[in-house]
Amino acid sequence: MSTCMEVSNLTKSFKGRRVVNGLSFEVKKLEVFGLLGHNGAGKSTTIETVLGLKKPDSGNVKILGMEPRKHRKEIFERVGVQLQASNYQNNIRVEEICQEIEVLYKNPADYHELLRKFKLEQFEKSQVNKLSGGERQKLSVVLALIPKPEIVFLDELTTGLDTAARREVWKTLKELKAEGTTIFLTTHYMEEAESLCDRICLIKAGEKVIEGTVKEVIEKSPYDNLEEAYLWYMGEEIEL
Repeated sequence: MSTCMEVSNLTKSFKGRRVVNGLSFEVKKLEVFGLLGHNGAGKSTTIETVLGLKKPDSGNVKILGMEPRKHRKEIFERVGVQLQASNYQNNIRVEEICQEIEVLYKNPADYHELLRKFKLEQFEKSQVNKLSGGERQKLSVVLALIPKPEIVFLDELTTGLDTAARREVWKTLKELKAEGTTIFLTTHYMEEAESLCDRICLIKAGEKVIEGTVKEVIEKSPYDNLEEAYLWYMGEEIEL
């Protein structure tokens, strides 16, 4: 399986505080790769720096064989992004924001079909600011998929969703992978990582703790499930 993304010794600091510290990992084509860590571990900053939205202090990144800060247009055409903080214009409707994204690409996906997949079709004429938090979260994933990306970045994609909605999103992401999309996601839900990820990378305070398949990560701990293994890697007490 060929490599889709390579990150080598990535470092990023804010106001003297190192948020990402010498982070290295690689993502293979057609896999679901999960970056796991507590809130504040550096997951979102890693995504933003990898994509070239923030300039790294040091380190190298290649996405689809290209450096993001040198090949923004080429990467923009082939990558989809859903970030935690998505801001929309006042009073814009769901169909309008989808159309605004659609015209940016040569061969976009049918946003009507994507809205149906994520059970948002009834909100097509609704204002985005009238949607619930979970509905807006699902809309941000729809927008990330309009470019028909080769790789899609999803940052805490199911935060704010109830259990049923979260599982619906998981099902759709598994379908996307089967259709040939590489998925890079961050999450702090261990059940989500177990359900979706081929491989995972655990980070703590911006540093890599371990990388491997879910099975490998569990087997290298004293525990037999990911949640307890994750807490152990994070150096937290596990109450019996």
